[in-house]
Amino acid sequence: ENPESPRANLSAVSEFVFVGLSDAPEIRLLLFVLFLLLYLATMAGNITLLTAISTDSHLHSPMYFFLGNLSLLDLLCPTITVPKMLGVLLLEHKEISFSACLFQHFSLIAVVGTEIFLLAVMAYDRYMAVCHPLRYPSVMSTKLCAQLAVGTWATGLLNSLLHTSLVFTLSFCGPNKIQQYYCDIPPVLALSCSSTHSTELVILVVAGVLGSGACVVTVVSYIYILLEILTRNSPGIWHKAFSTCGSHLTVVCLFYGTTICTYVRPSSTYSPQSDRVVSMLYGMLTPLLNPIIYSLRNKEVKCALKRVIGQVRRALMRQENLAQSPPSAGQKLQFVTDPP
Repeated sequence: ENPESPRANLSAVSEFVFVGLSDAPEIRLLLFVLFLLLYLATMAGNITLLTAISTDSHLHSPMYFFLGNLSLLDLLCPTITVPKMLGVLLLEHKEISFSACLFQHFSLIAVVGTEIFLLAVMAYDRYMAVCHPLRYPSVMSTKLCAQLAVGTWATGLLNSLLHTSLVFTLSFCGPNKIQQYYCDIPPVLALSCSSTHSTELVILVVAGVLGSGACVVTVVSYIYILLEILTRNSPGIWHKAFSTCGSHLTVVCLFYGTTICTYVRPSSTYSPQSDRVVSMLYGMLTPLLNPIIYSLRNKEVKCALKRVIGQVRRALMRQENLAQSPPSAGQKLQFVTDPP
């Protein structure tokens, strides 16, 4: 008899269970309200920014095209994890099927990976705008911007496909309790009864090569931007560089800091308590803060948001006036005489 057969019979885990949020009803209700408000604020901020970028002609440029992609990613990231977490807190539905966990894991890693590559593309865009302003319109054409955007999304999906296939082809014999509020790499790897050494090594190498490449593009772009500013030594270029690069650089530091703390380390150092805090930062707070950072530090975005809010307010006032004012005699006659 094959000695591995009993183990094979135990390795078919059909579902996982999220634990560690809280067992006290009062705390669960408080967390539910807090996370629901954060989620709604994140949705409102990124949807408003996307609306402003798509409707305001002043923002139809490569910089804001990529910013729109970033807002879309910031909409997807909490949507992948927060609704399930809210269900756990309110309804105590802590179980998640193996296939649903796999899909959540794939979607989250795809979004995180795409954002890493998108931030590198945005850094290159800022380099061209500051260092080569005359060539910028011809180089950063609509076609190239579309190709770069499609490339970032495709690379993120392929990277996630590799990570997910490596993690979920491992054996899971139990326990099946995930010390997290979503299916992420470290807590899922911690549950595997297989040897995860080779899997971790491949994940670290792939993530290291792709992540380091994106990081190098970002860092080198900003080194050239800094050198260009120091070479020209003009007060005007300092203001231009700060207004166009300050928001992006802030988002880059926030995103890379939280992501590195979460993923760039072996599972042997995995700590459920600290990891839940860090994952909250990059999974919920970063998507919430990104539109705020761009809105507060970018004059064009602030003006566009004011125009969008003004248009919405005028449209609501027109609808209210039409609802309150009775139709004129001509309008009544036209309504009566119009054919059905």
